[in-house]
Parts: sequence; structure tokens; C-alpha cells
Amino acid sequence: LAHLCVLPPGFVESSCHSRIFWMKMNKLFLQRKFFQVEINDPYAGSVLLDEKLASRCGYVLSEDVWGNPIFRASVLGCHVVNEADELFSLTVNIRVSSFPSMRAAVTYTYPMYCSYSSWAPREIVCEENYMEVSVKTDVPAVSNDYTLAWMSALPETQNLAYQLWQLMFVSPSGRKRIMVSDAAKLGYSFNNTLSRVYLRAPYHSNESDFSMVGGVNMNMVTSTSMYRQRWLLLLIDTTVSCPVDGTSFTDTTLTWTVPSIIPTLVLQESTFLSKSISMGVDGQVIANPREKNYLMEHNTTHIGITIPIGAEGGKLKSSVSGGVYGVTYSIDLFLEHTWTDADWQTTKYTVIKPIVTPFIPQIPTVINNTLPEERIFNVAFGHFLPDVSLVSITIGNVPFTLRQAQHQGYKIYEAPFSNTTKGFILEVPFDDPYVLKEYVNKNETKYTLLLNYTLNVGPEMTLYYHSAELECIIADIELPEAVGYCDKENLYLAIPILGLHQYWNLYIGNKLLNRHTVLTNGYFAATNSTHLILQIPLFAIGVIYEEVSFQKIKARFDVVLRKVRTLETLEIFSTRCNFNSSAFVVCHPDGTIMISAQMKTVPAIDMSKTKLRDSSCKPKEYNKEHAFFKFHVTTCGTSVRFEGDHIIYENEISYEKETLPGRSLPTITRDTDYRLTVLCYYRAKETVMLGAFVSDSSMPKSPPFGSGTVVPRSNSAVYRRIRQVLNVVSRVSKDGSFMEFYEPNMAVLRRFLDPVFLEVELKDESPEAELYLDNCWVTGSLDFNSTPRWNITVDGQVVTERPTCA
Repeated sequence: LAHLCVLPPGFVESSCHSRIFWMKMNKLFLQRKFFQVEINDPYAGSVLLDEKLASRCGYVLSEDVWGNPIFRASVLGCHVVNEADELFSLTVNIRVSSFPSMRAAVTYTYPMYCSYSSWAPREIVCEENYMEVSVKTDVPAVSNDYTLAWMSALPETQNLAYQLWQLMFVSPSGRKRIMVSDAAKLGYSFNNTLSRVYLRAPYHSNESDFSMVGGVNMNMVTSTSMYRQRWLLLLIDTTVSCPVDGTSFTDTTLTWTVPSIIPTLVLQESTFLSKSISMGVDGQVIANPREKNYLMEHNTTHIGITIPIGAEGGKLKSSVSGGVYGVTYSIDLFLEHTWTDADWQTTKYTVIKPIVTPFIPQIPTVINNTLPEERIFNVAFGHFLPDVSLVSITIGNVPFTLRQAQHQGYKIYEAPFSNTTKGFILEVPFDDPYVLKEYVNKNETKYTLLLNYTLNVGPEMTLYYHSAELECIIADIELPEAVGYCDKENLYLAIPILGLHQYWNLYIGNKLLNRHTVLTNGYFAATNSTHLILQIPLFAIGVIYEEVSFQKIKARFDVVLRKVRTLETLEIFSTRCNFNSSAFVVCHPDGTIMISAQMKTVPAIDMSKTKLRDSSCKPKEYNKEHAFFKFHVTTCGTSVRFEGDHIIYENEISYEKETLPGRSLPTITRDTDYRLTVLCYYRAKETVMLGAFVSDSSMPKSPPFGSGTVVPRSNSAVYRRIRQVLNVVSRVSKDGSFMEFYEPNMAVLRRFLDPVFLEVELKDESPEAELYLDNCWVTGSLDFNSTPRWNITVDGQVVTERPTCA
């Protein structure tokens, strides 16, 4: 059941433009409701409007660019009440319901009126869904005396004439003649009024044809309306032609083009004269298009209207296509062109053209307005039309509704942008738990904000997603600064502990400074609330001896500050001091040994007469109590042996007694027997740090204690020599290419099990000479008979894979 109600104020408004009823319904009254439009026929009652009825009867039901329902009707429409071709009325019913089935609908009756008397001999209307041509039919009166009688009888003859009219269509398939009643079945509408005959045709009918006029595709129906009686034959040209395209677009404008002269409508082009051209928007004539930034141009062939995209009178609408945000611009245009020619005197040509641009991608931009000193991300996201709303936002991997985000402490708000667009502002603190933090460079933190916006786009509320990643790097980490100092026997480093193990670790050489390293290397470590205090004895592993002289040692200890993740070295904390020491042994990484030996014997001995195993190795410096030796592990009779994972080099400082010839036995001597064993330990299986040991000469013949060193980045040492016997030369290559060789008398350092590339070359140019490697070995000195030795080949056979001979 329908309930008749009074129209709410502002729901419907109507007008009459160019002999067309225009009715607009306010969409605000129809939100979330359904509606139907019925035509109220004064004789047949209400007729529901559908597509077929609309195109045949001269109706259009659509929406304007703002989404308001629009109803248009020709004053020559099927159910229009016509009074002398001057006054027209049409009543519609608007049914509104909350249900798709239209049950419980409320019906609003709305009458419309239109006055139009300035008919041209021929008028053509090109609507969205139909083409209409109306032609004035002037039939001469028999005499003035019969005019009133004729006029009074005309309605009756009109009723009879409808049954007798015929239509002849001319199309590419040939001629077709049909009765008016049959034409209605094909979607045409033909009728006559008091003074006019009109034909209404749908686009793309079987009897229509297409032609290209000035680059514009035209749909035309070529027809002749015929009326015949014994005493009368009336032929009326009811040809109609309308443009079906003619639109073109750039990134910033749309252009609508209509031909100035349409050949099927103007048979004698030489007599054509354009009288007036006007344009309108949304049913309103625009008197001065330039005021609205429109451009209308015309010449002898074309009429062109150019509209900037986004101009007043049209509407931009947001949409999503293929996951991409963009806009479309729509505007409802109409064009009226009046011309004269010899055949028709005056023709009024009206085209109504709703235009929608293709989808225009508008990739949103994310603008980083962050001020690092405020430690808050400030992100602007836009530009969007007003029909876009923010639904939710994901920060990191955590989604938040707008209410949840604000409860979390984030600030989200809309902000107006230029050209009536808007954006969304988001503020997130750097210290938020969902902001990623990464330590970079020396003292900087990289804060990364990962965002994913979810928006509702357009009237359809299409979901649109856009991700963004923002970074801000600020120097907000204080790099520690260490303080070094010394006492008589130790070096010290005081290092701040703030940030340790979070950003950095401390290393001694390549070893992580931890409890195990401290204990095994003889260090002492203490921690308070702010600093790590590291105590390093002078002769501990890792101490670097920059200068060693007779009774003085210039020592340095380094602690390396490295990144936790990348191990990149950022700082080297060093403490450096001079020490006076009476007795020491220093084992350098290059195999140099320095010894300061203190002699406390009674009676005292002559320190100049001390020596190493090789008696030619004498002190470099000496005084009454000290002797200073400096030599290489490959010289001075130094022996080598393996013990566990160590290579031990050993030598001995001794003093040769002087004897006095006596007159009788025993032999008398004034000298004390003195021997001091010197050991240097080199670890064979891992990189260790420079070390030394203290010797106590008050305990003769007792071996000293201590630790040794091996060259950093090397775990075992192979010492190379040149052996030249007769005309055979051996060399050590730096790699397997045997293109680059080490210099003579240079220590070649290799890790355990790393290959050594040896080359033996026969220099004898005699063609009879041949070279065979029978026995090949490596020793630690230039003495061929020195031990230990490492066999490479025995009886011509390779016995180890460590060295490689060529």
C-alpha cells in the first residue's frame, strides 16, 4: 500500500529549459532509501518508468554530478498534457521506501508545468537515451469561412490520422515502410500535435546508421513521415542525427566537439547560416562562459567547448581502479545551436551531454614534516577529495582504529589542503614501542615508522590501502670516552658502561672482553654504576711495547669499541705510559726478542761477557748489573719446539767463567756460574696478543715464567730461506700463481694447515740437466742441519699437504 504524503520542503525542485521538464530530487532525503518514479497518465493512471518506456516516450532518469536523482521529460512526451502547443503539464509520482521491494512506500505526487511558444520550424533534441525531431506542419486552410469549423473538428481528425500515418526508413540495408503502430513496437514514437509532427527514436536502432562528420561519430535515422488520403498526400522529412562521441581529454582539460554543419540535416550547405550558439551546465544557460573559465569556440566546421578539469559546475569524485587511487570529473553540458537554410528556414538543435572523464590516477603523497628535535614523527598524507575518509591505520604491524589510535596517544586529525582537498595528519613519538629503532653510524639512531593507511573512497566506500615508510636519523647516542692512566706496574682504562652491550661491545684484539678474557689474560676488572675500570699489568697479554730500551719500556694497551651487530670498529681506547723496569723479556710479533737481564751475583760478574747460545750474540747495552739483548728467533742459536698448542722458542743467557792458572789443583775462579733460560711462547692454533714475561735473575738456572705471542692474523710461522746449491734456486711464492715471490730472509707467516707454495728452479742451461726433488724439507734456520724440520718430499714422494712445491 502506498501512502500519499505532502512533499517535504526542499525535496524536489523543477524548471523548464528548452522545452524540457527538469526535475531534481535532493539525495539527502533519500539516504539509505529506495525510490521509484511513476508517470501519472490522466487517462490510464500511474505508469512505472523503465528504460524502454523512457527512450520511447522522451524521459530520462539519471543523476547529476552531485549524485542527486534527475528526471527530464520532453514536452512532446507520451503522457504530457498539451494545450495548443504552448502550455504543457506533467505529473509524476515519487515512491520512497525503506525496502527494495518498495513495500510500505510513501508516494509523493509532483506536478510540473512548462510554457513554450517559440517553436522553430524544425527542432531536434539529442538526449542521453533518445533522439527527437519535431517539424511544423502548415496545411493551408480551405477558406477563412471554414477555419473555425476546421479547428473544431481537428481533434477528431487527429485521432483518425494516427492510424493512417506511415513511416519510411532509409538505411544501408534498404528502404523499410511501416505503419506507425508497428513503429512503436520497434521503440519509436511518432505522433502529431495541433501544429507539429514528431518522431522519437532510440540510439542504435536497426534502422539507424553511423557517419563520421568532422571526426565526430554521428548516429542518424533517415525517415520520411507520410500521410495519404484521396485528396491529400503529405510527406514530412523527419530525419534526425545526433553525436555519440566527440569528447577528448588531457591531464587538465576536457573538450567536447560538435559539428557545425551536419550534412544529413543541411542539404544545401551554401545556404547555411549560423544564427546563435549557447552552452549551459546542469540545465542553466551560461551567458558568459569565460567568467567560469570555460572556453567555447566555433568555426565553419566545428563547435568546441573546453572545460578545465575541476572547474565550477562539475564535480570531482574519488575512485579506486586496480588498487590505485584516482579521480573522475563529471559535468552535465548542453549545447543549443540555431541556424537557417533554404530548406528549413530555422532549425534549433539541442544536445544534452553528460561527460565523465576517464580515471585519472592521483597517487597520494606522504609528506614528512618531522622536526627531529621534537622527537615526534609528523606525517601528512594527501591530497584527497572530501569524499575520502580515514578508517584505520597500521603502525608497525599493529592495526588501530581511529579511536584506538587516539587512546594509544597518537594524534590523528584532518587538515585542509589547497584546491578544496584535504589530508590526514599523524603524530607518533620516536620512543613509541611500535617505532623501529636501529643504531647506525657512530652515535646515531635511525627511527623507522612503518605505516599502512586504510581509507574509504568515494560514494561507493571502496577500501583503499596505502603504505609508507619514514625514517629519521638523529645523533642522540653519546659515544663513550675512556680515560687512561698508569701506576708503576699497571695500565688502567676507565670506560663508561652506558650503552655497552646494547650498542657496542669491547674487544681486546679480536677477543670479546668478558669475564673469561679478563681471567685468562691476567687482567683485573671492576664495575661501578657508571664505569668499567680495567687494570692491565705491564707484562700481561695484549700489551703493545712501542719502544723497548735498556731499562725503559714505552707500553700501550688498546681496547676496541665495536658495534654489536656489524663488529664495525668505532673507537680505539688506548692508554700509554713509560715504565722503568730492571728485568724483562719482550717477545715481539715479528719474532724479535728483547731481554733486559738483571745480574745480582756475588761477586758481581762482567756483564759485557754474557752471551746467548751463539757466543757471537753479545749484549747490545750493559752496565754493572744489567745486560740488554735483542735478537730474532731464527738467530743466536734459538731452538724451537712444540708443546700442546704452543710454539716455544728458547735461548739462554750465560756467562763464561774466567779461570786463573794455579800452582796446584783445583783451578781457582773468581766468577760466579750464571745461566738464565729465556722462553717465548707463540700460540699455534689461534690469534693471540703481544705478551711478555718478567724474569727474576736472583734465581739462577730457574726458567722464567710468562707467556708468548704470535703475529696477529697468523697462527703458525714458517720461515723461508734461500737455498742455493750449485745452480739450483728455491723461492717461496705468495700464492698458487707463482707470479709474485717473497724477498729473501723474510719470515713467511701462515695459519696452521695453510699451504706454502715453494718453487725450485734449475739454473743450469745445459740441455742434459734435469731436476728431480728427492728430499725437500723446511727448517727454522739457515742451518741445513737444524731441527726440527718438516718434510715435504721424501724420496721424491709428497708426505704432507701443507706446503706445496713447484
